[in-house]
Amino acid sequence: MSVAVVWILAAVGLVIGSVVGHLVIWPALSRSRAQKLLEDTGQKAELERERAKADAKKALADAKEDAQKIIQDALREAKHREREIKNKEKAFYRQEERLQKNQDRLERKHSQVDKVIENAEERERMAIERLAEVDATLERTANMTTDEARKVVLEKAREESEHEIARLVREIEDEARQAAMSKARHILVEAMQRTTVDHYSEAIISTVELKNDDMKGRIIGREGRNIRAIEAATGVDVIIDDTPGIVVLSCFDPIRREIARRSLEMLIADGRIHPAKVEEIVEKVTQEMDEIIWEAGQEACFQTGISGLNPELVKLLGKLRFRTSYGQNVLKHSIEVAHLAGIIAAELGIRLKNAKRGGLLHDIGKAIVAEVEGSHPEVGMEIARKFGENSVVCNVIGAHHGDIEQTLEAAIVQVADALSASRPGARGEALQSYVQRLTKLEGVASKFAGVQKVYAIQAGRELRVLVKPEVVDDVLSWDLCRKIAHQIEKELEYPGMIKVTLIREVREVEYAK
Repeated sequence: MSVAVVWILAAVGLVIGSVVGHLVIWPALSRSRAQKLLEDTGQKAELERERAKADAKKALADAKEDAQKIIQDALREAKHREREIKNKEKAFYRQEERLQKNQDRLERKHSQVDKVIENAEERERMAIERLAEVDATLERTANMTTDEARKVVLEKAREESEHEIARLVREIEDEARQAAMSKARHILVEAMQRTTVDHYSEAIISTVELKNDDMKGRIIGREGRNIRAIEAATGVDVIIDDTPGIVVLSCFDPIRREIARRSLEMLIADGRIHPAKVEEIVEKVTQEMDEIIWEAGQEACFQTGISGLNPELVKLLGKLRFRTSYGQNVLKHSIEVAHLAGIIAAELGIRLKNAKRGGLLHDIGKAIVAEVEGSHPEVGMEIARKFGENSVVCNVIGAHHGDIEQTLEAAIVQVADALSASRPGARGEALQSYVQRLTKLEGVASKFAGVQKVYAIQAGRELRVLVKPEVVDDVLSWDLCRKIAHQIEKELEYPGMIKVTLIREVREVEYAK
């Protein structure tokens, strides 16, 4: 054989051997590996089973321990609840025993009350029978029926009650009056002490002094042309009489009279008096007068601490500087009323803003009362409403004389107004009107029955009334005094307060012989 064939045969044999070996040997190797793998897997499974058994035993032990703790806690809670229930049962039984005892006690009391009621009814029956016997005896004795006797007793009781009621009312009113007067005096004295307003009356000057009588001729001028120019420019009557060193200015308007006075003084100081100069000076003084009026109004607002007034109201306030009421300067009076009203309102615990504002403006109607119809409270209220004042301030202005229904602030301003007007020296009064007022005051008290004599003293601030003692007794004298005071309030108008003193005097005279 050739070498090539041999190599081919060898290669073929090798391939066949490989195939045969693979088919015969490989399954045997695979079985051994599989056997080994199964053994390893079995060992692991056994380990896992042992581990699982150990974990299960531990979990079971833990569960038993937890269950034991829960059982013990439940037992302790049950014992605690059991003790509480037993304690509540004992308390309930004790309460039940107390209630039973109270019920027994109430039943005993109820039986006792029933017996008392029975005894009371028996006594009432006996009392009624006794009263009937007494009534019959009284009727036989007095020859009067029960109705007649009752009428006599009631009449007697009514007479006694009238005096007793009058006495009690007098005592109550005296106590209330004393308390009110004490409080009012304290408030008013406090208000007057804290008010710093001049106490003198300022009258408008209506005369001009001259250095010499030759100046009268220069004021009159040629054929009276200068005096006619002054009167035409100012609207004031210039009166030049025989009185040395004085020229009298006459006019109802105090502002125009003040303009004329200032103008005439400037003309006299300048020395050049002729119609053209008169017109120039009067125009200049009129402009200055507007500034003076404005400054006076501003000063009044500053003194009272009031702001926000309409400029027209400020001008009207300034005009009050040149007006008087019974000789009292109206602007100073208004400032004083504002201070007094503010202090009284503060003492009474009331907001003083409206009281002070109304007190300052309460006489604002006097600034233009001659130019429109109506009383100065009505005119002032309309002016205040027109220039934006609130309803309370308007009511204060309109009601400060009691013409309309008052608010509390209006009543305070009315008191302050009377206080300012009635203080000594505040106002002047003509002799004739003074005498008429006193006569009217005495006449009011003289109308009452039992009045013997009446005297008005202390410039009409006090009224002394002497009564007949045989007609008016001690109890009725108080009632008569109160009626006289009420009648004075009803019929007369007066500033401040009038004290009524009733005097009842009994004199017994006997001679020893």
